[in-house]
Amino acid sequence: MSLFRSEEMALCQLFLQSEAAYACVSELGELGLAQFRDLNPFVNAFQRKFVNEVRRCDEMERKLRYLEKEIKKDGIPMLDSGENVEAPQPREMIDLEATFEKLENELREVNQNAEALKRNYLELTELKHILRKTQVFFDEMADPSREDEQVNLLGEEGLRAGGQSLKLGFVAGVILRERIPPFERMLWRACRGNVFLRQAEIDTPLEDPTTSDQVYKSVFIIFFQGDQLKIRVKKICEGFRATLYPCPETPNDRREMAVGVMTRIEDLNTVLSQTQDHRHRVLVAAAKSIKIWFTKVRKIKAIYHTLNLFNLDVTQKCLIAECWVPVSDLEAIHLALRRGTERSGSSVPPILNRMETREVPPTYFRLNKFTKGFQMLIDAYGVGTYREANPAPYAIITFPFLFAVMFGDFGHGLIMTLFALWMVMNEKPLIAKKSTSEIWNIFFGGRYIILLMGFFSMYTGLIYNDFFSKSLNLFGSQWFVPQKSMYIFKEKDVMLDPKNAYANSPYPIGLDPVWQVADNKINFLNAYKMKVSIIIGVCHMIFGVMMSLWNHMFFRKKINILCDFVPQIIFMTFIFFYLVLLVFHKWVAYYATGDDEGLGPHCAPSILITFINMVLFKNGEKIGECEPYMYGGQQGFQKFLVVIAVLCIPWMLAGKPYLIYKYRQLQHQQFTNVSTAGLTEESDQVQMANGAAAPSGDHEENEKMEDIVIHQAIHTIEYVLGCVSNTASYLRLWALSLAHAQLSEVLWGMVLRLGLQSGSWFGGVFLFMIFAAWACLTLAILVLMEGLSAFLHTLRLHWVEFQNKFYQGAGYPFSPFSFDTILETAQNVEE
Repeated sequence: MSLFRSEEMALCQLFLQSEAAYACVSELGELGLAQFRDLNPFVNAFQRKFVNEVRRCDEMERKLRYLEKEIKKDGIPMLDSGENVEAPQPREMIDLEATFEKLENELREVNQNAEALKRNYLELTELKHILRKTQVFFDEMADPSREDEQVNLLGEEGLRAGGQSLKLGFVAGVILRERIPPFERMLWRACRGNVFLRQAEIDTPLEDPTTSDQVYKSVFIIFFQGDQLKIRVKKICEGFRATLYPCPETPNDRREMAVGVMTRIEDLNTVLSQTQDHRHRVLVAAAKSIKIWFTKVRKIKAIYHTLNLFNLDVTQKCLIAECWVPVSDLEAIHLALRRGTERSGSSVPPILNRMETREVPPTYFRLNKFTKGFQMLIDAYGVGTYREANPAPYAIITFPFLFAVMFGDFGHGLIMTLFALWMVMNEKPLIAKKSTSEIWNIFFGGRYIILLMGFFSMYTGLIYNDFFSKSLNLFGSQWFVPQKSMYIFKEKDVMLDPKNAYANSPYPIGLDPVWQVADNKINFLNAYKMKVSIIIGVCHMIFGVMMSLWNHMFFRKKINILCDFVPQIIFMTFIFFYLVLLVFHKWVAYYATGDDEGLGPHCAPSILITFINMVLFKNGEKIGECEPYMYGGQQGFQKFLVVIAVLCIPWMLAGKPYLIYKYRQLQHQQFTNVSTAGLTEESDQVQMANGAAAPSGDHEENEKMEDIVIHQAIHTIEYVLGCVSNTASYLRLWALSLAHAQLSEVLWGMVLRLGLQSGSWFGGVFLFMIFAAWACLTLAILVLMEGLSAFLHTLRLHWVEFQNKFYQGAGYPFSPFSFDTILETAQNVEE
């Protein structure tokens, strides 16, 4: 029964010995049934008793996140056994801190050494490429065909002198490949064209030792003349972050250096491999336990964070806490506290006292994976006020049904049902995947809602006899054309007249399939679906008003029953439920083969005109031999209903404020008489008795009369006008149902029919392509977009038209201290 009305909650005061507090709170965290209140709201977070322990946990979490980042970087799988690890004892924090400190220092040292080795390896690799590429550059410079370039750099006199006194200088280095063009332009402009640059790309990418990214670089060598140009060139290289390396001038020296570089690279490869192996072993060992470590640290942190909400007594030996707990779970709370005391070895048992309070408790429902989705729909409007009637159990039926009225198609409902059934059958592996897609998580979280919506859509599809906009002729049509002695399906277009073409035997389930080929199909379905929408809407709203009676009776607010519910239900039934009765009366009293006494279909009065005349007190006009009324005495009876309904408006408007005013006068008079007699104790008893017998509850008792009058006026106007607007709002059931059916029919006629009409040899291939297009459009438009539209309209009908009759939604959720919730939230944040 907790789903129909929230759990009864109790505010309890908890006394814990300091040495047993940690273990008791740990047991309560495993149980997850206690919501603690902050007894130190004005104490700074950095001045609380256990702030140092919380900081130590933060530091351990930081170290674990560093280890986790390194493990993920190496692609090592982290073992998640899924077992529930108990919160460690406070003394185990020291061991955990020492373990994490050792792992972090070891890993940082290994990383620093590996980074230094990689940097050295990068430098040697770049030098190797320089020695290889520069040999080609020097060979080109020795080529006689390069004499013009040497003339430009040394001049003709320097060249004739044999280059002895004016020999070219050069620098060689490595630069990022994307910086070559601006580097070359800067050299040309800064040196006025007096340098000669040669560059060649390094084919294989090099690893950046800092970021481990693969970068592409190029080798360059710059020839120049003079020391000034040398200084200028080096400054430009430094500005572009180019790395310069020493390069011997003679080929023999370059060859010897290359041999030495290759030897050092081989040695470095061996050392790097050993370093990486050691790092990998450390990370693999950490990956086996890191999930368990995270769980332990987060539980410790949560416990100390909760202990910071407690208050210390004057002796500093006892912790005092206040918490909301469900009344039905008090025994489980006692058992958890007893286990915590035994674990801690304390000899003093904890004390749990139930407190009396006028504070509004939190709202708590016991949910499972089926009811959770429907409760989330209700909570999205507003968390229910404590102990008020919960719309969720009724929405389990009404929500998918109203959706199906707008989405009624057997084929589309079947697609939705199969998709939801697949999610339900595979929910465990799908949950294990822990998808981060928000759209997928929304669909998966509402899998049971989608399942019911699809199932109900299949039902309404049978009632409408719609299967991808076509009918299923399972039992044979009951309509015929006697003049031609042939079934109606052989005709292309027929206007159905039930007087001449109906066999007086209805189709067993839903609409007769003959309506698919009738010219007056739209007229018939419009009238049918419009009336059904009004009937469903009025019944839904009346049910909401009846739910308000259940609330008033539960909270013992007799004045609300007398001044709110009674006039509301009278107003609703005398006006709008009477309209529903007129619809049923018209269906029963007027039929196609009616006699000549005014009961034929041509004499059926318009319900809309009848309803307007009823509200305006206007007499109906007789048309020919047809009477304007459906039964005898209808005119007088309708006037009586309207008068009574109109009298309910001042009843709702002034009844409640008047009774509250008279009650307060009587209460004040009794209090004055008792005070005059000097009987203080009796005065308190009278006050308590009057407060318990107050007809309107605590809220109205403490409210000013002006506020009560204004609130009641707003409530009355909202209800009276809402009855009209809400009834009209339910016509969206008819409108969306008609739009969905017509859109499905258009998609069939303009897309799939093209493939079915093709009769050539190419028809099979063409039909395959057309069917693929039709299937994609059906899923995208008719199932997804139309389904979302119908879902939103159904949500609005529940939030506005149904729930505003009884549901306040002014509560706040029960948020117990639970390790499962804390760990799940932390895991979602990480992902």
